Amino acid sequence: MNHRLNGLFQIHEKLYPMAFPAVMGIINLTDDSFYSGSRAENEDSFLRILEKQIAEGADIIDLGASSSRPGSAPVCENQEQERIHKALELIKLHASGTLVSVDTWRSSVAELALRKGVSMINDISAGSLDPDILKVVAQYKVPYIAMHMRGTPEHMHLPQNQVYDHLIPDLIKFFAFKLDELRGAGIHQVILDPGFGFSKNIRQNFSLLRNLSQFRILERPILVGISRKSMIYKTLGQNAEEALNGTTAAHMLALVQGASILRVHDVREARETIKIYESYRDSET
Repeated sequence: MNHRLNGLFQIHEKLYPMAFPAVMGIINLTDDSFYSGSRAENEDSFLRILEKQIAEGADIIDLGASSSRPGSAPVCENQEQERIHKALELIKLHASGTLVSVDTWRSSVAELALRKGVSMINDISAGSLDPDILKVVAQYKVPYIAMHMRGTPEHMHLPQNQVYDHLIPDLIKFFAFKLDELRGAGIHQVILDPGFGFSKNIRQNFSLLRNLSQFRILERPILVGISRKSMIYKTLGQNAEEALNGTTAAHMLALVQGASILRVHDVREARETIKIYESYRDSET
């Protein structure tokens, strides 16, 4: 039962091997993301979180400069660009060589980030909010994370965006068509994110987690972003600050189901979860 799918990414003309399961550390350059512990509102807090996540073993650092929590409205384009620019300058000075992902759906922000050497683009809309982002990613030939979402973060939680004929087949069909679209656009390094919490209710999120292994049919790395989300803390009657233990339990279930990348707020705990999972997996006779 070996679910490992090792990656070899081409990033700015260089090859980067990556052993899965991998850990992507979240740093939010905002003041309104749903978990306060990931917010880097000034230079000191940004460097503190960055250094901690790298020291704890993050394979990738994911920068987000516009909140995508349910009900949120995007920041203006200039503000998102400015936040990303400042963060990338700090990484260049203090953590050169780090693999960095930028979480954006805007082509202009992706262009800025890629010009400054960012390793990959993480798009919650899979190109639906700004189709020009696909041209940008194709031009720079970097990995692209395509997430499933209906509508926008501002409206994705509305009931009409959470109605599916059959959740898992609908998402697999979505990604199959999306992969064809991306190939046509010249994007060949694709990571799939089924979008936990995006246009899905709590029951649907757990059904997605239970059936995650079915996405292996698409033969692409699967990124799972469930860290401290409402599917966990609401189930436990908690808030995001209290949801680390529940997150660890959910991460183990995701790994057993074949997750390739865990996108997390708590890197050390995720690395420990992966180590236990790998010992469990490799003990099979």
